[in-house]
Amino acid sequence: MQISKEAILVLEDGRSFRGLSFGAEGEVFGEMVFNTSMTGYQEILTDPSYAGQIVAMTYPLIGNYGVNSEDVESRRPWVEGFVVRESSQVSSNWRSNETLESYLKRYNIVGIERIDTRALVRHIRDKGAMRSAISTVELDADALLKKVLESPKMDNRELASVVTVDQKYEVPAEGDELFHIVCYDFGVKTNSLREFAKHGCRITVVPAGTSAAEVIALNPDGVFLSNGPGDPASMNEVVEEIKALIDRETPVFGICLGHQILGKSFGAGTYKLKFGHRGGNQPIKDLETGKIEITAHNHGFAIDRESLPDEVEVTHVNINDDTVAGIKHKSLPVFSVQYHPEAAPGPHDAEHHFARFVDLMKSKAVAAG
Repeated sequence: MQISKEAILVLEDGRSFRGLSFGAEGEVFGEMVFNTSMTGYQEILTDPSYAGQIVAMTYPLIGNYGVNSEDVESRRPWVEGFVVRESSQVSSNWRSNETLESYLKRYNIVGIERIDTRALVRHIRDKGAMRSAISTVELDADALLKKVLESPKMDNRELASVVTVDQKYEVPAEGDELFHIVCYDFGVKTNSLREFAKHGCRITVVPAGTSAAEVIALNPDGVFLSNGPGDPASMNEVVEEIKALIDRETPVFGICLGHQILGKSFGAGTYKLKFGHRGGNQPIKDLETGKIEITAHNHGFAIDRESLPDEVEVTHVNINDDTVAGIKHKSLPVFSVQYHPEAAPGPHDAEHHFARFVDLMKSKAVAAG
């Protein structure tokens, strides 16, 4: 039986946790955040929105159903590091073709297990998300803390350009093609593209730095602003391009980082949340219907409600903290939500937003004659 190597997790306020290494060995730095989902660790690992972050899972046993080639949300894992209470030694699922341990090693993702994740999460909830490091190389907490304090903060950090594609590509519609959507890839998840394809949409995925003129030349019926990592305050150039698209009255739908960028394009400000919203159990209230949806989230920033102009209406709020979770323009065909309606592996309460966008493009097409 292989003996696991010692590892250490150090937070920027000096709190440290000693445990055992799993996955790759080495030393990594990132913002320490947590996710409350009980399943879906593979989708979490491959969500580009986690670039620049070390993720701790609150569910105590991770890896028990292994990893498969079908449930990845992007071309590779993007987390800087992975923290669990216990990494399962058994992968028991008929779809599994690899263990979590070997998957992390293959992509050089450093992990730590056998630490008190409850204590870690309580600390982050109390003190806020902060810079951190996992190391199997430097086990002296004070020496590693010095490196943590020299690592970049998430504030004003631009990461969409790190995770985006180098060149555009297309995803065909399933069945008859009804509409053509251009998707800004700020860190798009595969399931968003699947959802649009199921609704008869052909999707052209373009790099995050694509100009409005290039998008217009593709003649889309609508534009999708995807999720992604980093601080929206660092995306001013992208915001200017989105403004140009909105001025043409093109239907636009944004989620997560795309939602925040859309808010900024209307002149709103954004701010950093204390520890963010991450997991599959966030209750969202639709202010138009009064219905509550349980939704998946992964973000550390939010739109400042007071800075929104009069022509933009708040449509959804997070019941836990009353933050803005959805907006729409009162006259333009533009709306967005803070959460993840594609939500792989779930919950699926918010899937209807894809149909909502398709209906918006239909209405726009009818009005155009």
